[in-house]
Order: sequence, then structure tokens, then C-alpha cells
Amino acid sequence: MEIDLNADLGEGCDSDEALLDLVSSANIACGWHAGGANAMRECVRWAVQKGVSIGAHPSFNDPENFGRKEMDVPPGDIYAGVLYQLGALSAIALAEGGRIAHVKPHGALYNQAAREARIADAIACAVHDFDPSVAIFALANSGLVTAAREAGLVAIEEVFADRGYRADGSLVPRKEPGALLDDEDAVLERTLTMVREQRVQAVDGQWVQINAQTLCLHGDGPHALAFARRIRRALEDAGIGVHAAAGLRA
Repeated sequence: MEIDLNADLGEGCDSDEALLDLVSSANIACGWHAGGANAMRECVRWAVQKGVSIGAHPSFNDPENFGRKEMDVPPGDIYAGVLYQLGALSAIALAEGGRIAHVKPHGALYNQAAREARIADAIACAVHDFDPSVAIFALANSGLVTAAREAGLVAIEEVFADRGYRADGSLVPRKEPGALLDDEDAVLERTLTMVREQRVQAVDGQWVQINAQTLCLHGDGPHALAFARRIRRALEDAGIGVHAAAGLRA
């Protein structure tokens, strides 16, 4: 049994390089919600050195809200914006001897794509037109998974051990109770359940079946790096290997 571990990087945290020793895939901010050219270059260089799969982390052009404010953006603008961000990161990756292997939308773009077909289709179309060999990381069971596969792309289904789930498989919005889980022991137990049993308990107590192919590690917060190390160690102690998701390996 194995799982891909991913982390969102290039967002201004000090733990990026250390997290790259723990994860198998990196989602690198492309400047529209956080980061910039120098941060992208650093993260790409470290990822290449450590053999970590490189992914783009595009968002709405909304640095004021860290890309977390939902927006009504025409599909054509989403398509162009995703291509724009992929182009920027791809140029840096090529210069550093790497390549983009996957795309994981950020924040509100990610959550809206999970439920709005027009947004999911725009993202999938942009990724396909950029490079049809590039995979999309999407919330497990979501509309973005469907859109990616209908576009002929590989969809890697993502789960979150420290986020609350609703019974329909969507994430509890960050402003609502139960959105973020901070009991480390409970999150560790939940992580193993998600990977081994392919299910997660929603906030109302129901069990939701999920296809856990990649697990997101959040690298922000004062204790995030230490907790990420605990998760990696717990997986290994349980005999669960950590490798880039199928289709992303060199």
C-alpha cells in the first residue's frame, strides 16, 4: 500500500525546503495568490534536487484574499489565467532541469471547480492545451475529477486529513465550525483510516467513501512542519509507502 503526499509551497512560509524532504509532490504557487518568480525558482530547484514531483498551484488573481474569496469569473478568463500561470512556472522548471507533472488549483478556484462544471471544464481545457500528459489534483469524488477525465487527463483524487468533510464529500468551508481539525492524534488516526479504508467520517457522523490517491500536508502554522514529520512517520510505521502518484513518476 502507498500514498502520495503533497504540500502547497511558495506561499511565504519558512518550511518549504524542509517539507520537500517529507513529500512526494509539490504544488508551487504561481504568483496570483502568493509567491513570485524567486519563490517559484527556489521551490523548483529544491524539488529537482530532492526528486519531488513538480506541480503548479494556480489560483484566482486575488493576492489580497490569498485566493480564498469565491469569484464570478468567465470561463474564458479562467482558461487564460491558468495557462498564464502554467507558462510562468513551466519556464522556470525547464531552466532548472524539471517539468510540471501536475496541476492543483488553489483555494476558491479549487473549491468552485469541485462543484461548478464550467470552472472545472475551463481548468481541464487549459491543462490539456498546455500539455495533455499533465495530471490534475482534485478533491476526491468532485466535479473536477470528472472534467479532467472527460478531457482525457489523469485525475489524481486528493484528500485532507485536517479538514472537515460534509456528507456529500465536499470540504466544510473554512469559516464554518468543524472546518479545521487541530487534534494531532485524531488527525493521525484519521489519516490512516483514509488511506487504508478509503473512507472519511463527515461532520454529521456519516462515513463517506473516498479514493485517497494523494494526501495534502499543510505547511503553514508554527507546528506544521513537526506535525508533517509525524504524519510521514505514522504512514511508514503502518507499512504505507510514500511515492508520487501513479502517472507522475519519472
